[in-house]
Amino acid sequence: MSTQAQAAPTHLGRPTVVLLAVVCGAAVANIYYAQPLLPVVAQAFSVGEGQAGLLVTASQIGYALALAFLVPVGDVLERRRLVSVLLLVTGVLLVGAAAAPTLGVLLAAVAIVAVTSAVAQIVVPMAASLASDERRGSVVGTVMSGLLVGILLARTVAGLVAEIGGWRLVFVLAAVVMVVLAGLVRLALPRVPTSSDESYPGLLRSVGTIVRHDALIRRRMVLGGVGFGCFTILWTALSFLLAAPPYSYGSGVIGLFGLAGLAGAITAVYAGRFADQGHGRRVVTIGLVLLLASWGLLALGGSSLVALLAGIVVLDLAQQLLQISHQHAIYSRRPSARSRVTSAYLVSAFIGGAIASALTSGLYAVVGWPGVCALGAVVALVGIATWALELWRPSPAEPV
Repeated sequence: MSTQAQAAPTHLGRPTVVLLAVVCGAAVANIYYAQPLLPVVAQAFSVGEGQAGLLVTASQIGYALALAFLVPVGDVLERRRLVSVLLLVTGVLLVGAAAAPTLGVLLAAVAIVAVTSAVAQIVVPMAASLASDERRGSVVGTVMSGLLVGILLARTVAGLVAEIGGWRLVFVLAAVVMVVLAGLVRLALPRVPTSSDESYPGLLRSVGTIVRHDALIRRRMVLGGVGFGCFTILWTALSFLLAAPPYSYGSGVIGLFGLAGLAGAITAVYAGRFADQGHGRRVVTIGLVLLLASWGLLALGGSSLVALLAGIVVLDLAQQLLQISHQHAIYSRRPSARSRVTSAYLVSAFIGGAIASALTSGLYAVVGWPGVCALGAVVALVGIATWALELWRPSPAEPV
């Protein structure tokens, strides 16, 4: 594998780091805007809610394809230009979604928006490359906190905007945000030299090569699937629980529960700092213990609102501790292939989330909330077993 010089670490001021966090959050939010809009979209196009639900499926498919085939190019293209172009293209596509005359056109637009919105996962390794070794964990943690905020607030913002000005306004405002951020990225960020000169086919093959030959990457991929799987189990089943007795909440109140997860966004910054200080493995251990404990609290949440809220906070806290620690480890391990290891890690996490979502939907209908919590605990135990193997036979951690 031939590589060019890596990007020299630079001093990233607080405003620049915040800009990167905002870009991540705003980009990933595009994937979630459609979820609370499904009933009104179905009504607008005179289709069933099942057909409108294909918008979510289209987003997931588009994002998964981008993780596998778009994110790796961050290692071979100049990232500042790549990010600004993708943001601009996303803005244009969002205008197309807002003007969609039929559900079919909207489906196509939303799917392609999901592809280009994977720019969020190009920004994270870009931030890691720009940061110094001493601040890399802190910078990545801050940027990832922006991504989490975008995921959690997208549904709430979309619902409120749609009530005021209709569902098309949601996509119009999102388009404006993308265009503005494209300009700011172009003006405010330094150029980031490429870290590889491989051809695109060779680049994709090298992802598989890295995974096959690096035990640290493989184990962190499994743990990524565990963490995101637990996250998906919770948020897939939670709306069913809250809509039924004893809670019987409406969709507006249910959407507000996403705000409980913001505690995890704050924690992400501190997790990065701990990783910078050499405590990454300890953070993973704590995160996995909290992940398992959260399912005990959530099991009590079937009849206790306090326990339910506490469980949501603890699970999101654990997921952020784990994700930041994993990304810090894989970025330190493969400095010249950060976009490619991001692709491998996130594809694994997405697969874990997709499997967990499918299992949760079927399981809830049969055994309800207690069964879902048992599933979450089992997944967390898989993570603990994987980490026990890592502690018993540590994988090399020095940079390759």
